[in-house]
Amino acid sequence: MKFVTTVWKPEQHGFWLDSRDYLAELPKLREKLPPGAWKFASDPLHYDMGHGNSHCVKDLELSGIQVSTDKSGGLALEFVPNQWKHDSGLRISYSGVAHFSIDYKRSIDWMVVDTVLLDEILPDEDGGCTHEIALTDASITVHCQDLQAVWEDATET
Repeated sequence: MKFVTTVWKPEQHGFWLDSRDYLAELPKLREKLPPGAWKFASDPLHYDMGHGNSHCVKDLELSGIQVSTDKSGGLALEFVPNQWKHDSGLRISYSGVAHFSIDYKRSIDWMVVDTVLLDEILPDEDGGCTHEIALTDASITVHCQDLQAVWEDATET
């Protein structure tokens, strides 16, 4: 990621997470990001890791990946709520996907599922965007035309 920091700190047995540089850059991206991407990235609760914020992406658990089998370029990522933080899950639907990858980087073997650390959405030269999601043991990268993020009731996720 270009602006968001997610670094494992072994001496602290945890991650150093910092979205301040991205939040400072975000207003400059308003005219460059597609509408759905802008709406999701600019949500004031998106990076608010304070207590009581159930719409912060941090700690959501990756639960599903649906890749379109036709040439429509559709992709959906599903995240279930963390039981101590969220009261709803998140579904991100991507349109016009040109690239999708998952890269496993770490070996945190004490976690059963990958959870979201933070994410970053940047515009690309084609008028679309790149969405990078740092997980506890991997990273997801999606190049797409736009995305739609919908918070869903936990019983529906």
